[in-house]
Amino acid sequence: MKSSAPTIRDVAAAAQVSTATVSKYINGAQRFSPKVEAALDEAIAALGYRSNPLAKSMITGRTNTIGLSVLDINNPHFSSILKGANRVAHEQEYSVLLVDTEETPSRERRTLEDLSRRVDGMIVFSRMREHEMGWMAGIDKPLVFFGSLNELAIPTVASDDHGGAFMLAQHLRMLGHKRIAYLGFSRSRRDEERLGGIRECLDAAGIELTVHDGENPSMVEGERLCSGVVLGPQRPDAVICYNDLMALGFMKECANLGLSIPRDLSVVGFDNIAYGKYVTPALTTVDLQSERMGATAMTKLLAVIRGEQVERLTKVAPQLVLRASTQARKG
Repeated sequence: MKSSAPTIRDVAAAAQVSTATVSKYINGAQRFSPKVEAALDEAIAALGYRSNPLAKSMITGRTNTIGLSVLDINNPHFSSILKGANRVAHEQEYSVLLVDTEETPSRERRTLEDLSRRVDGMIVFSRMREHEMGWMAGIDKPLVFFGSLNELAIPTVASDDHGGAFMLAQHLRMLGHKRIAYLGFSRSRRDEERLGGIRECLDAAGIELTVHDGENPSMVEGERLCSGVVLGPQRPDAVICYNDLMALGFMKECANLGLSIPRDLSVVGFDNIAYGKYVTPALTTVDLQSERMGATAMTKLLAVIRGEQVERLTKVAPQLVLRASTQARKG
């Protein structure tokens, strides 16, 4: 019959100290003389004692767990963010508790408030507009937000969406494209930044932009929008998609409609997800450094938890990734 696990009382008896002394020692609440600590270490090792994380959290008020809220874990962009955040958390002996709000703003507040009661701090993605997020500043846990905020005093980590969008538009402009469309997702605050970067570049060249708004940032939506974009009277010669998922769905439907990319039109996206490298033609995109963003956000949050001062906004620079889905226009 398997013996029961050793308890804090067993450690106290073996080390000839009180249970209170054992509790304070294993939870780091107090230091003792070298002789007492040596006796405690010897007893813990001999008995194979393992502390109870739940009991420890009740004593210290800490869970050593960070909450990470993402919008859609099926999107590889968020998977990469989780990977970067989890790596830093593991190095600092923290665990990550992931929640997926599934692109549903109506459930975000309740989900985040519930999450806050189980973690030491949170890293948050949200589709809410800033004027709807005042309650978030009242959560009594350290927070780091993904994206730019103008008024709320919450530390943030953001990609340079405006700069990345400008790069994509400039690339298409240099290839000689004159009729450019944007497949956007206006429910996202990042859409506004991307659209702003595209317009800044194209307006300077006197190139008009046609905008199509998607209902969600998915491959299915890119596929659904495609026919309305390419079969109309003013077919574009280049399409910028809100993200790579929309771009991949759009490219698939272009092939179904008998169009060749990039011969008939160039297509680009955002995020540099792994799939984009392996489709045919490979997708030109902007790498927003998703994994680095996750690592940066986790590093920043852990600094806040330690009581350190951090900069209000940390921006991660994008990188243009050129592949075969774009080519120069002829004539």
